[in-house]
Amino acid sequence: MAMVGLFWIAEGDVYVGAKPSGLAPGVRLTPEGVVALGDRQSGLCLWEDINSLTVVDVPVKSLKRQIGAVKDLALGTLMNLALPMGPGRVDEAPALMTVRVESSDGDHELAAYVAAAVGYPQTEVDLSRALLSHLTEGAATMSTTLAAMSEWGRTWEGGSPRGTEREELLLGWVG
Repeated sequence: MAMVGLFWIAEGDVYVGAKPSGLAPGVRLTPEGVVALGDRQSGLCLWEDINSLTVVDVPVKSLKRQIGAVKDLALGTLMNLALPMGPGRVDEAPALMTVRVESSDGDHELAAYVAAAVGYPQTEVDLSRALLSHLTEGAATMSTTLAAMSEWGRTWEGGSPRGTEREELLLGWVG
């Protein structure tokens, strides 16, 4: 499993945002179309019907966001040490971003959890949005691009690549 831009690629499956588990919301990109997953959203929007695909509400990585994450981690550790047998602090759910699908049968707003704890670098956000737009340019483009992303996911070993490598991958997939 690895994160490249706004995409979570796990063993050939491509998700926008974090890969969902259980009833958590998520969005999967398949050769057939965009699949809404999780509680309160489901369905398939076929690629041939999709006019536009984008993501909004994406948290951008910043110094303030990084400091906030460190503060939250320190506070959580302190609370666990001070109250080891208590009910504990309820962890907040990750932030949500919205995947907007404009299709011939209407517009859809799908929720997906953010996979990056402190936000995404702006360059990767921009490249990911370009890639989503690229996927709507026709069947051959979508098929080739998704196949390349899936193949990379099947052969990649290890965690997420470093920033420059992620950018190079996104640029290659955008074409």
